[in-house]
Amino acid sequence: MDKTQTTPDGGDTRRLLSGLPAVDKVLREDGLEAWRGRLRGELLTALAREELTHWRQRLLEGREAQAPDASRVARGVARRAEALLDGGMRPVLNATGVVLHTGLGRARLPQVAVERVARILAANTDVEFVLETGARGRRESRAARLLGLLTGAEAALVCNNNAAAVHLMLRTLCARREVIVSRGQQVEIGGGFRIPDVIRESGARLVEVGCTNRTHLEDYAQAIGPRTAAILRVHPSNYRVIGYTAQPALEDLSALARERGILLLDDLGSGALVDFPGVPEPEPLVGESLAQGADLLSFSGDKLLGGPQAGIVLGRGDLVARLARHPMMRAFRCDKMTLAALEAVLELYAAPGLPTSPVWEACTEERAAARARAGKLLDLVAEHLGLSLRADGWGRRVGLPGGGRLFEVDTEGRTGSGALPEQDLPGAALALQLPRGLEALHRRLRTGRPALVGQLRDDTLFMDVKALRLEDLPMVASLLARVLE
Repeated sequence: MDKTQTTPDGGDTRRLLSGLPAVDKVLREDGLEAWRGRLRGELLTALAREELTHWRQRLLEGREAQAPDASRVARGVARRAEALLDGGMRPVLNATGVVLHTGLGRARLPQVAVERVARILAANTDVEFVLETGARGRRESRAARLLGLLTGAEAALVCNNNAAAVHLMLRTLCARREVIVSRGQQVEIGGGFRIPDVIRESGARLVEVGCTNRTHLEDYAQAIGPRTAAILRVHPSNYRVIGYTAQPALEDLSALARERGILLLDDLGSGALVDFPGVPEPEPLVGESLAQGADLLSFSGDKLLGGPQAGIVLGRGDLVARLARHPMMRAFRCDKMTLAALEAVLELYAAPGLPTSPVWEACTEERAAARARAGKLLDLVAEHLGLSLRADGWGRRVGLPGGGRLFEVDTEGRTGSGALPEQDLPGAALALQLPRGLEALHRRLRTGRPALVGQLRDDTLFMDVKALRLEDLPMVASLLARVLE
């Protein structure tokens, strides 16, 4: 841009830019005294240059009529320093009604897993060391042992996510050969990653069969040729095709694959070790997929399993051994924190009864339990604000100064992250309505410490309790009351 152009107030840009303070002058400002003791000099200098570049751009674009003084620039530098050293990722109170919210870290780990990770981090650990023999070991051996016992798999492997697991299966077993996939199963997962892209990057060649809504066993049979390595079934975790549809049963695909001497790979996506009570269309179980003939299958650790982010591969021992020896496995392997958390979660499945974890509790609870938490939250907010409740029973409300209101309401939550796409989760929430400023209020809640993220729809802010536990409610009530005051 020409620096001699005129600005909206008639002055020239060169004159405005010359009014910007020098970096050294900004760094000498009293407002940066505290930061000089917390940040290395070259880092503080870099932040000062960033802030001056920001102001220079605003002047060039005509958005400022006057250059800032050194004190104002220093305040911007202090804000940048605070954002840089604010403690990293923040704890978030998830009031969106989505249990497995990808943006908020998906599965909330059970306390036993949190404690396990903390204990492992505080010391060295036998992550790749066999204490009995003193020899080097395989880092996921304990998790693999638990997975084998829980599912009946010959062998198991753990990598850092399910996309990596699928890529590793295809790259190891199908590179430079063909992989057959139904057109109705070429899914796109979060972030724009698509099954055709994963197959292409693995070095395999995609062969499409069938139609979007109907694929028959004969379609697969006709597509098998001398270059075919495998049939890949992809479970459509994040959508459903309903109506006039058809897909072959896994047992039939397995029989065809065995007859033709090729592999059957099954990408289960969300993955479930046991059925969720009350779900009308449950996810296919991992153990059932193996029993029906899948040679290898993969699924995520941080979805229905309720564990940390991980990709889990189960199936034939000879095939898992080939994946474990592939050079890419080192790039995809998990660290000790992930494995410690995964082991703890798998132990919950090994105990009698259903697993006790935040994901299971949220996905299987009845509406009455959610209503009880929403009611408790309303009581706490009203107590903080010194306001009285109106009406008895469900649907109580609090009138707010200035014409707003806070009231109980039933909601339908979601599992999220592509899991159980058609399953509504009966829940409850506090709904907040204000004559003005609702969006700004939500922003204040989102940027607080801890952050509180609700769901803003039209003129109402919903604080859904589906993914909130009883121990979260006092903090949620305190944050709500603070911004409402």
